[in-house]
Amino acid sequence: MPHRPRRRVPFSAERSGAERPVALITGASSGIGAAVAERLAVEGGWRLLLNGRDQDRLAAVAKRTDGFALPADVADPAGRERLVEEAREHAGRVDALVAAAGIGWAGPFTTMPADAVDRVLSVNLSAVVHLVRLLLPDMASRGTGRVVLIGSMAGCVGVRDEAVYAAAKGGLIAFADSLRYELGTTDVGVSMIMPGAVDTPFFTRRGVPYHRTRPRPVSAAQVADAVLRALESGREEAFVPAWLGWPARMQGAAPGVFRALAKRFG
Repeated sequence: MPHRPRRRVPFSAERSGAERPVALITGASSGIGAAVAERLAVEGGWRLLLNGRDQDRLAAVAKRTDGFALPADVADPAGRERLVEEAREHAGRVDALVAAAGIGWAGPFTTMPADAVDRVLSVNLSAVVHLVRLLLPDMASRGTGRVVLIGSMAGCVGVRDEAVYAAAKGGLIAFADSLRYELGTTDVGVSMIMPGAVDTPFFTRRGVPYHRTRPRPVSAAQVADAVLRALESGREEAFVPAWLGWPARMQGAAPGVFRALAKRFG
């Protein structure tokens, strides 16, 4: 049987004006979200809607990227509703969602405060699910679009002292798979980008610096490159750096061996 090439998502940098695809990027005030905005701005051909909580930083990113700032807390139900309404009012539609907003918490689960549990689950999982719920029906009715979720290697294999964060990111993986099955007869795609440690303010904000020797942190720009490839090619899964796909596959193929090694080497 001849090989069927992967269907490309119709997001072409050759479009101009109102015909340019519209990307809504959450967490765009810093870190991965800001890097994605900058990457798409350099690529050209995109209308950028940028979301974040820090209005000053978000305005600076919007100015650099010629994007439109939509400050809101995506973990707040009213904030999400307002964000989607304002996005549609400004651009008419959203062709691609890049869900890059996220927070962390590190330490033994037995010492994790209840409010920290709720916040990590809300920002990293619940807010993403609800935002997709608000945007996906329009994509499906138009027959085109893409949802890009920023996951984590922690969601694939679990990480010591990051149980709730890993659970939230693992939930996104199952969510993405389930959506792909539902959307299989449409041209709406779902991509998971799974980085290891990324050199962003994430670790400073969670209050615990990154201390592992491996994997070494990658730049936010590398993650942004993976997001761009997913938008252009329709790729459903990408590890950053790519070699992280091997331990993820090992965990699935030989979970006992993987867990023994993880317990020994952290």
